[in-house]
Amino acid sequence: MQFSLSEEEYLIQDTARKLAEDKIAPLAEELDQGGGREAFLANLKLLAENGFMGLNISPDHGGTGAGSVAFAIAVEEIGKACASTGVTVSVSNMVAEVIQAVGNDDQRARYLPLLTDGTYSAGAFCLTETGAGSDPASMSTRAERDGDDYVLNGSKLYITSAEYAGVFVVWAVTDKDAPKGKGISCFLVESGTPGLVIGKAEKKMGQTGSATNEVHFENCRVPASALLGRENDGFRIAVGELAGGRIGIAALSLGIARAAMDRAKAYVKERRQFGKAISDMQGVQWMIADRETELEAARLLILQAAALKDEGKPFAREASMAKLFASEAAQRATYAALQLHGGAGYIREYPLERLARDARITTIYEGTSEIQRLIIAREALRDQ
Repeated sequence: MQFSLSEEEYLIQDTARKLAEDKIAPLAEELDQGGGREAFLANLKLLAENGFMGLNISPDHGGTGAGSVAFAIAVEEIGKACASTGVTVSVSNMVAEVIQAVGNDDQRARYLPLLTDGTYSAGAFCLTETGAGSDPASMSTRAERDGDDYVLNGSKLYITSAEYAGVFVVWAVTDKDAPKGKGISCFLVESGTPGLVIGKAEKKMGQTGSATNEVHFENCRVPASALLGRENDGFRIAVGELAGGRIGIAALSLGIARAAMDRAKAYVKERRQFGKAISDMQGVQWMIADRETELEAARLLILQAAALKDEGKPFAREASMAKLFASEAAQRATYAALQLHGGAGYIREYPLERLARDARITTIYEGTSEIQRLIIAREALRDQ
């Protein structure tokens, strides 16, 4: 069993860390307060130019081709610096991967270079609806065939990067009479297509630098060539790609948690009470020991899922385990770090309150913790 990274993976990790420290971290607070959009988009372009928008995409289409382990360690480093940037990178990579996995030659040649070189600031993944979150098979957005086109009508909710995405991967019902989940198809819709309307921006608790919007399709006409994969095969595509996306969110969770614990460890060595540094107190040491152990376990779960994916082996259960454990560990780590800061952790001079807010969504998007438990239990029971 190999636990060490390859030379290429170490290089990617180091490059991600340097970009994160030099360019991304200094902007995180401004993004959280609602500013810095122009600099944020410039950072996304810089990340693309350094290969981080196509980490698992073939070099034939402008990607790095470094694999899922490289993707996980890069998202961890970027997420440590800024969760809003980290989630944008994760989702954009997921969009590129679904196009590479099920797109035809023309679709891959058209869209992948635009995503990987930063021409498109981001990609967007349009699956969730008001009545179809954890149950995407219940979606109501429709795509009706009209000659050589499809006409899309419906609305999507909580779409990451909608305001600046260049291409949207959109799921819609193409056969309303098919059994649940069987009549759904997947489409590529370019930004600026008539009938594609970006709705209101959500005012969020955390990760506020990442745009999250409603997206509406109002008689949105796309050519039949926009169909991604086979007609009525979209639900299978969604399920498969969500598993890969969970590796990204697990890695992002770990990055946020690492940022919080690094701050906490530095603080407790400086803060003195009762005549000594509070890091000398056993209660404080045990809090740190428990959280550090959990984060190391999260890292191993993430790397296992990513390695299985790179090897072409089943990885859905392991991805759900990684996402569940890492996201919930991030809740405990950020709140422990805030607690270790005492009153200082509650004020914005320190980043702990932002990190705690940023971590909270990780147990919800890309499948809630409850959904991950259902997946894990189903797979575990199937093995018996």
